[in-house]
Amino acid sequence: MDKPKADKKKMEAVHPYIPVAYEQLEKGRISRRQFLRLATLLGMSAGAATFVAACASGSGGGAATTAPATTAPTTAPPTTAPTAEPTGGVKRGGTWTASMKLQLLDHPARLSWVEGANIVRQTNEYLTETGPDNITRPYLLERWEASEDVKTWDLYLRKGVKFNNGDELTADDVMFTFGEWLNPDVGSSMLGLLSYLDGMQSVEKVDDYHIRLHLTSGNIGVPEHLFHYPAVILHRSFEGDIIKQPIGTGAWTLEEYAEGERARFKRRADYWQTGADGKPLPYLDELVFVSTDKDAGVAALQSGQVDSLYDPRPADFLALKDLDFLTVYPVATAQALILRMRVDLEPWDDNRVRTALKLCQDRAKILQLSYFGEGVLSIDAHMSPVHPEYCVKPIPEYQPDKAKALLEEYAKEKGIDLPLKVTLSTKNDQNEPDIAAALKELAAPAGFDITLDITEPGGYWDRWTEVPLGITSWTHRPLATMVLPLAYTKESIGAWNETRWYDDEFTKLLRQAEATLDVEARRSIMCTMEDIMQDRGPIGNSYWKNVWTIMRSEFKNVKAHPTAYYLMNDVWKDA
Repeated sequence: MDKPKADKKKMEAVHPYIPVAYEQLEKGRISRRQFLRLATLLGMSAGAATFVAACASGSGGGAATTAPATTAPTTAPPTTAPTAEPTGGVKRGGTWTASMKLQLLDHPARLSWVEGANIVRQTNEYLTETGPDNITRPYLLERWEASEDVKTWDLYLRKGVKFNNGDELTADDVMFTFGEWLNPDVGSSMLGLLSYLDGMQSVEKVDDYHIRLHLTSGNIGVPEHLFHYPAVILHRSFEGDIIKQPIGTGAWTLEEYAEGERARFKRRADYWQTGADGKPLPYLDELVFVSTDKDAGVAALQSGQVDSLYDPRPADFLALKDLDFLTVYPVATAQALILRMRVDLEPWDDNRVRTALKLCQDRAKILQLSYFGEGVLSIDAHMSPVHPEYCVKPIPEYQPDKAKALLEEYAKEKGIDLPLKVTLSTKNDQNEPDIAAALKELAAPAGFDITLDITEPGGYWDRWTEVPLGITSWTHRPLATMVLPLAYTKESIGAWNETRWYDDEFTKLLRQAEATLDVEARRSIMCTMEDIMQDRGPIGNSYWKNVWTIMRSEFKNVKAHPTAYYLMNDVWKDA
């Protein structure tokens, strides 16, 4: 009887990396169990993954097949950069300059914006890295292993990694960093994300290169959580200000940081990763960030004063995409501009009012007016179609009459007159003002009178968790089960739960989803969770953003990351 054949096109339809993992399985580079762990995490059902694994010619034996059931692939992030052009090798030297807002930096664990992370990540690194392909791999870790119930995770550090002060990275540094994350006084969003840890008593140092996590409930997302952007590993001597004490394992040293002005980095000569030429990365000599607003950044890129513009807006994309000296790298994301309501304040403590405002979203119109149609329409839940566990739901329609009926019922009960006067706060560096203006117009027929409160980014981020009604930019995360505990649980109040909303049924289902390896079963749970958010949740969401990295074409090996991260270690300049 002939052995069944795996359909690579069907695998690719689930996730483009699954055929790559299948080839690794056939070559004996990963075990059958490793393939099952990876494939189900990326969206393939357990049954389909089991069938595909049985088709692999190399999966029946070899040392790799003895690995634990949920061990992650031990393949490290590439220590050699691929040559960007078939002929000729990489080149060394040169300076790369980017336009990006430079805000106040102190403790990295408190980072709440990607711009700051793009500064810190050049000097400090993560235990894992989720790449542009949405795959999470070991980074400062050599590998990880998880128990079958995903409640015990063993993290194995690379040996020989040095901080820029000459000290070797050991488990003591990781233990110190976990202590900062889990310290409520620090105020890190990691505290809510790692709510499955019962403080530092759940974090065990096994030896100098081995840490064991004892979870109170199973969670499939631990590797992804370790790449949450405030999760950089700190030196054990860190005292709370990364600008004063920029000690890290990264490829760059911080030479200058002036808030609102300029940042400059120089390459390390002794970095632990090597490039295609066998010498230590990075290839470039220097990175420079200049702090400008978006309009000035576009002009600077057009005139050659900078080489890249952080997180271009759709209008910037349209203005720059056809310039022959620039290259555009597009990527679909789970980035969104979330309409959020504080459920502990009137009138948003009444679900009828929240539902009424959600019904005032003409999503297609808002997408076109604010983002030139460059996105995907969304339901009113913080789960994206790019997430493997996403459950497809109909896109809600614009229903101002239904919204008005809900508001009239609320107003009669409260003894007040319509229109209902509310203030919508947001910032102006992306396309929030366009969304706000569109919503103001669309909500008027329902009985809302919206006053717009739009400020510079700093003016919003200083109070983003405090305003009653706002639009907050949320960045991409590879799993829905990663973003939800950050913003919609009781544990995350005081950190990133800006709405103060939590729901016992929702949280119970979230914990089930976090511990469910089978993506089909996880998607079934997510279907109910999406219904809860839409029916009684605190947010509206018109669409998910497409984003672009735009860079001068002489820079090679550029990767567009869905979280707008600048990963510069193996970028080189062909000039």
